[in-house]
Amino acid sequence: MPLARPEDREDAQSWLDFTSRRLPPSVQRKLLARFGAPHAVLAQPLSTVRAEFGAEVAQALASPPPAAAIEAALAWLDDPHHHLLTLADAAYPPNLLVLADAPLVLYVVGDPGTLSRPTVAIVGARHATPGGLENAHAFARALAERDLVVVSGLALGVDAAAHEGALAARNGRTVAVIGTGADRVYPARHRALAHRIAERGAIVSEFPLGTPAQPYHFPRRNRLIAALARGTLVVEAAPDSGSLITARLAAELGRDVFALPGSIHNPLARGCHRLIREGAKLVERVDDLLEEWPDLASTGALAAEKPVPLPAEESDPLLAALGHDPVDLDTLMLRTGLTSEALSAMLLPLELDGAIARLPGGRYQRTR
Repeated sequence: MPLARPEDREDAQSWLDFTSRRLPPSVQRKLLARFGAPHAVLAQPLSTVRAEFGAEVAQALASPPPAAAIEAALAWLDDPHHHLLTLADAAYPPNLLVLADAPLVLYVVGDPGTLSRPTVAIVGARHATPGGLENAHAFARALAERDLVVVSGLALGVDAAAHEGALAARNGRTVAVIGTGADRVYPARHRALAHRIAERGAIVSEFPLGTPAQPYHFPRRNRLIAALARGTLVVEAAPDSGSLITARLAAELGRDVFALPGSIHNPLARGCHRLIREGAKLVERVDDLLEEWPDLASTGALAAEKPVPLPAEESDPLLAALGHDPVDLDTLMLRTGLTSEALSAMLLPLELDGAIARLPGGRYQRTR
């Protein structure tokens, strides 16, 4: 929380001091369980720590982190939009408490209360197809219109489309769980998006301020996304996608897992199809997802208005010939009987209008 009172600053300082020591999180939790709050752990005689936890743990506690890093974090917390949630805080999101390795502290930019609202995760491919991006945006907007918070990871592709969709809803809220320090934005091109998310929701990280993006940070980030949400919706994913990791973590935590089906010719649909074979619920409409949670409607968590409809079918005969799979020009010529020149003249306005997209390899695909 913003450090308006001296006791707030002292409490934050003790948590920052303790969690910045070079100790595995599992050891930190054992120390807290044994001695109590961080200040109590740090006040223990090293001989006591050495006798119960070993010389390496005692040495780590005897080697405090650089004071400049702690002061920088405290200065960051002076901003009223910056918060430090600890396991001892009533505002700590209860959904994370099911994790055996729940973070001891969370750095939050925005409204910490957003983390405790009914939440749905939307994840998927970074290099999603135009249709995948459209679906992620539409589902996120419809869910946000129902007063559900949309959580994702601020990555390129489906993540960004989900955040944008939630922000497009009236009073829509969204949460970005990131794999860097809360004072950084990755990828950098999402800086403006991150600012809007913080205004209408929250950005949250378990990593200390200044932490850069590292590949091994993102699986840790994914477990927080899975735990925060009541359910996870996967929109396009390759068979080895990190989104499948998030979905499996969600299933292990007893959360619902949903997946959008796709074309058998779309490699980014294979991950979703695998999830469906493994028991994920196939989703075609927003109501397919919401019917799993009737208690939310009875408690007023879902707004009364109807959700934003998903994109409707087009009546254009050329779009009908395109179908819903990527198609090359030769195939379109066979389907329509038109020449290459005629098709090119008809495809260009549709591409400029955003109804179709040109894909690598000279293929085209509908975006709606």
